Amino acid sequence: MKKALVVLPTYNEGGTIKKLIEDILLQNDKLQNWEIEVLVNDSSSTDDTAKIVKDLHKKSPKKIYLLETKKEGLGKAYHQAFVYAIEHIQPFIIIQMDADFSHNPNDIPLFLNEIAKGADFVVGARYIKGGSIPKDWGIHRKILSFVANWVIRLGFMKPKIHEWTNGYRAIKIWLIKDALDHIENYSGYVFQIAMLDYAIKKGAKLAEIPNNFIDRKYGKSKIFVSQYIFQILTYIFVHSPFIKFVLVGLIGFAIDFSFAYLFINKLHIAKAPANMYSAEVAIFFNFLLNNFWSFKDKKIIGGFFAYLIKFITFNFVSSGSIIIQGVGLSLALKFFGDASNSWIIYKVLIIAFIIIPYSYILYNKFIWKKS
Repeated sequence: MKKALVVLPTYNEGGTIKKLIEDILLQNDKLQNWEIEVLVNDSSSTDDTAKIVKDLHKKSPKKIYLLETKKEGLGKAYHQAFVYAIEHIQPFIIIQMDADFSHNPNDIPLFLNEIAKGADFVVGARYIKGGSIPKDWGIHRKILSFVANWVIRLGFMKPKIHEWTNGYRAIKIWLIKDALDHIENYSGYVFQIAMLDYAIKKGAKLAEIPNNFIDRKYGKSKIFVSQYIFQILTYIFVHSPFIKFVLVGLIGFAIDFSFAYLFINKLHIAKAPANMYSAEVAIFFNFLLNNFWSFKDKKIIGGFFAYLIKFITFNFVSSGSIIIQGVGLSLALKFFGDASNSWIIYKVLIIAFIIIPYSYILYNKFIWKKS
């Protein structure tokens, strides 16, 4: 019998907490190989939330646990609960869940089914077939949710992962143990992004199930929009390999452009071959910056020969960008004209719309791939 622990962070959830816990524990009647328990981390509620949970604990001391902490935000509440669970309860998985009935307890068996199939991390997804957001949300909140979700998906260049911020998820305990240091300092909903980002980088097997998100009926939402947006953008900027890759690309572009200008205007080399030579110079610097910064979680390890082999492979893959630039510029100059400095515009367009996506996909596939 494997233990699944449902973690409920609470602050003034007295209107829902008793029925929610009862509904969660009722799921045990539907399961054969799982035992569900509940851990409530109450962040100094000013209502009777803690008292209600204490009364329930007295009736079921081996099923219901209460942790009382200071109010320090959602991320901190989850982190404290994770540490307590690891030290005192030792479940096989932890299920994160909102305490306001935004998440339906009847979906718990669906999460456990995916875990039984081999998933390490299961997310309840609102933006897949069968999932939904509340129909009574205002248009501004619907737009915010939709746009934020796509910003994250594109920011990490992971469009196949449909859900990043929903708090209804099941995670194996080994992954949570590994992630504790990484997620400790994140608050609010960025905590959810940080946990999923860590799981992806660790090679965890992910799964999504449809989730019909229900708007809360009691209490008040704790979302602060401006802070929410700022934290999401900051996390993506700091942790996304794709954003770092683009920044490295901009540095490479500056190097490429500078050498191209030198070759064309000072050394009087023909424009097409000059741009091919400058691209090779930029490739060398891009290799170093990508290895030690953009893809540092997958950076090349080993001695000199390991680096040499990867650099040769990198050059082989990157030769496509050199050919693209050479051929692209030749065609552009021929068909759109060779006016003064027109090659600069052609070069920018070729790099932005062809070389950057081409390079990112192939570098991940052949150079910095998970072993």
